[in-house]
Amino acid sequence: MPAPATGMTTTRITTMGTTITRIGITHTIMIIITIMMSMASTNTITAIPMLMTTNSPEPAAPSGGMTEREVAALYRLMTWLSPSFPVGGFSFSSGIEWAVEAGDIADAASLRDWLAAMLADGSGFCDGVFLAQAHRAAAADDDAALRDVAELAAAFVPSRERQLETSAQGRAFIEIARAAWSCDGLERTIAHCDGPIVYPVAVGLVSAAHDIPLAPTLHGYLHALAANWISAGSRLIPLGQTDSQRVLAALERVVAATADRAMAATLDDLGSATFRADLASLRHETQYTRLFRS
Repeated sequence: MPAPATGMTTTRITTMGTTITRIGITHTIMIIITIMMSMASTNTITAIPMLMTTNSPEPAAPSGGMTEREVAALYRLMTWLSPSFPVGGFSFSSGIEWAVEAGDIADAASLRDWLAAMLADGSGFCDGVFLAQAHRAAAADDDAALRDVAELAAAFVPSRERQLETSAQGRAFIEIARAAWSCDGLERTIAHCDGPIVYPVAVGLVSAAHDIPLAPTLHGYLHALAANWISAGSRLIPLGQTDSQRVLAALERVVAATADRAMAATLDDLGSATFRADLASLRHETQYTRLFRS
């Protein structure tokens, strides 16, 4: 590098591994300021994305691969369809009590066959259709359709005790949902039913109000229905815990198939072919000794 002019000072500044030579004090000060500004700018640019990352809300950590909404839906369904949820399901047998006394149900095998028919061709399938139709109407804000489904479901029962069973459980489910699980739009949806709300309709419209998908709601409902019937049968026959679980395991495919049929069905597909079960619910009214209300 050429020698500096006489009377001038030479300043060497080393930064970032590079030596920079400037002539004169003024030049030295200017280069220092420039380097500091450059470094500050670089640090600021580097810090911006870090601050944005720190201040931005973190996405919800996956819970076993489930989203936050899916976790909430599962939690609510497990709560609402649990045997401990206070809708009084333990006090109803849907005519199973008379069937045991009459000898139609005497062991695990006959209980399994009886319940398989009730699920696939009786009140299980009909309840599934009403739940699905109520859920869809409520989710679509179709008030007229929801009212029609609620009215038909309340009338579509074979006996007075079956009417008592489904209406009492539906009323209890709605009252608890209002008190502990209220959400936007729930009261308006309930009001549009304009009359008694039976159990499957209650589960369908409350689940829709909470944005819980239809498929898990329907499968969960039918599983809970089968489990409650088995609980009644285990006390009446009686059955041990292991045999009761074997019956529930044997009904897995029946529950799944019934849920699939109910989801694909319309109100025109409603119908029951379990005449003996309907007769059992009628004769239970005059049964001499009873443990259950239906």
